[in-house]
Amino acid sequence: MAKALGQDATQLAVEEKRDLLVRLLSRLAHEVRNPLSSLDIHIQLLEEDLEAALPRGREQFSSRLEIIHGELRRLESIVERFLRLAGPSALELETVAAGKIAAHVCELLRPDASAKSIQIIEAIEADLPAVMADPLRLTQALLNLAINAIQAVQHDGSIEVSVKKTPADGAIVFGIRDSGPGIPADKLAQIFEPYFTTKDEGSGLGLWIAQQIAVAHGGKLTARNAAGGGALFTLMLPLRGKEKSGG
Repeated sequence: MAKALGQDATQLAVEEKRDLLVRLLSRLAHEVRNPLSSLDIHIQLLEEDLEAALPRGREQFSSRLEIIHGELRRLESIVERFLRLAGPSALELETVAAGKIAAHVCELLRPDASAKSIQIIEAIEADLPAVMADPLRLTQALLNLAINAIQAVQHDGSIEVSVKKTPADGAIVFGIRDSGPGIPADKLAQIFEPYFTTKDEGSGLGLWIAQQIAVAHGGKLTARNAAGGGALFTLMLPLRGKEKSGG
């Protein structure tokens, strides 16, 4: 009982930390966007003033001004990304076949995995009920998890992609298990934080984006080290509406 309560308290702390982080990022993004808009306007006015004062000096300053415009656009793009992550846009829900989406993700990544001698194993239950989900977002989440697994294995190993129904919870559960080194125990609580990564490659946003997509669907994404080695990521989506065959 104490162990269970401890796990619940840990999960609650992680969720509270995530919610706080999302609110802070949203506030930060809005605070940054206002001066960015002002800078963009004043750069345009400065261009007009320079052209009027130094009509022959346009070429002299054009390259520097273009760099400033480019950097402003890049900052605006970063702000937009934070806003999308901090507040997921409305999902376009439809009835989807969970097994087909998982199989599609496997096919997309199989060439890259094969080039690294990594075997992708499908373990998809038959006669799965359909689930209400945004197919594009769900595909993105699973791709992020599978790519993360490939990066963890690096070479000569395997990744198992599973999909099953949990009768007790009334949910569809996707599992991504790899044969890599696993997740360091002291990093488990941090892996879903934005820009956190233990790898040389990657932006550190893939797992956080996957988590945001799971939460937007009313589900959850968890990670742990599997008993036989490697990491196991579990994405749970609740079943909604009438269940239909969708395996």
